[in-house]
Amino acid sequence: MRRSRAFIPTAKEAPSDATLPSHKFLIRGGFINQQGAGLYNFLPLGKIVLEKIRAIVKEELDCAGCLEVQLSFVTPISLWERSGRSEAMGKEMLRIRDRHQNEFVLSPTNEEAMVELVKNRVTSYKDLPLNLYQINTKFRDEARPRYGLMRGREFLMKDGYSFHSSTEDMVREFNLMEETYKKIFTRLGLDFRVVAADSGAIGGDGSKEFHVLADSGEDTLIVCEACNYGANIETIDEFKDKIDELNEKSYEELLKLKIDQKCSCGANLHFKKGIEVGHIFQLGTKYSQALEANFSDENGRSKPFEMATFGIGVSRLVAAIIEQNHDESGCIWTKESAPYLVNVMVSNVKDEAQMALGEELYAKLRTAKVDVIFDDTKERFGFKMKDAELIGFPYTIIIGKELESGLVQIFDRKTKESTSVDTNSAYSKIMELIK
Repeated sequence: MRRSRAFIPTAKEAPSDATLPSHKFLIRGGFINQQGAGLYNFLPLGKIVLEKIRAIVKEELDCAGCLEVQLSFVTPISLWERSGRSEAMGKEMLRIRDRHQNEFVLSPTNEEAMVELVKNRVTSYKDLPLNLYQINTKFRDEARPRYGLMRGREFLMKDGYSFHSSTEDMVREFNLMEETYKKIFTRLGLDFRVVAADSGAIGGDGSKEFHVLADSGEDTLIVCEACNYGANIETIDEFKDKIDELNEKSYEELLKLKIDQKCSCGANLHFKKGIEVGHIFQLGTKYSQALEANFSDENGRSKPFEMATFGIGVSRLVAAIIEQNHDESGCIWTKESAPYLVNVMVSNVKDEAQMALGEELYAKLRTAKVDVIFDDTKERFGFKMKDAELIGFPYTIIIGKELESGLVQIFDRKTKESTSVDTNSAYSKIMELIK
């Protein structure tokens, strides 16, 4: 992509209600813009990031044997009434009526709809297990939408649902999805923890959350400094009467608090802040019984499906990556999530030699299938650099006055270090860096 042809409306100022780094920098960097309270449009850069995350999620799920479907965003209220959740979901579930006065909801999640899809279509234990998922729009009418993509009303979510003939097989799939989710978040370059969690309105007997560790996280976690143990304080009796108090404390304030008890491994426990980006649940027969979704076992007896459900906040991950990876200048995208890995910047587009080398490097990188943008705009060098740092391209090749000495600079966004390299080795050097 040539920057002169791109639509990247960067801005110097953040919205007055933006308090989190991701909210500020995603708006200022031209990734998203606000349509209404808790409603955001994804501009070209934001859409690229969103699709990269979506592709990683899909690839890992498909490798684990999951099958993708797409359900209607609008579902009849009757499904929710049969499961008993039409009232349990409360005002977060937006209800609408069509011209015939039939009542529907804008789906906040899809347990009921997926059970209805499988019901009477999977009738034998021989057809199990089955794991279906979608990556689709959801809507929850948050009372206080805030923090940009972190707590919006409309969002992109991966929701998956598995069906089994036994509890043991459901637990096996639950464990497989835990490992699959770990692969997804590891590929995205995130520092995260898997923690014991409360099942909330989804229900079931056991659940785990996946939290990106970030100072700005809304949830308070307890994690071990030596092993992988972690838990949301909502699940620990000692802290249940202090949940609101602890969640409102800043990360710096939590660091000063000591936890008397130790982990089962003997190491110390610490408070951390986390952003929930994934949640998996062991549902059992909660929904299959309510919706009369049964199969025939090996003895010909009719039984309700054992189920599990698995969610990932795909659009929330866009913000979570920046909450964990930013500085005072803007975004620092991980390699897997960056809209463009390399930014080829010509300092003076009126200089024919600079432009010629820029065109050459841009063409080579495109041929090598590298995600590259060519900054061929007439803006001042200082303006271009500020934009490059704000947007967060992992590497910028700067073609400027050093070209007279046969050199260009490679700027590393994460370290903010610039390295001078020979023009003949610039391409090989950048290819080495992006591996």
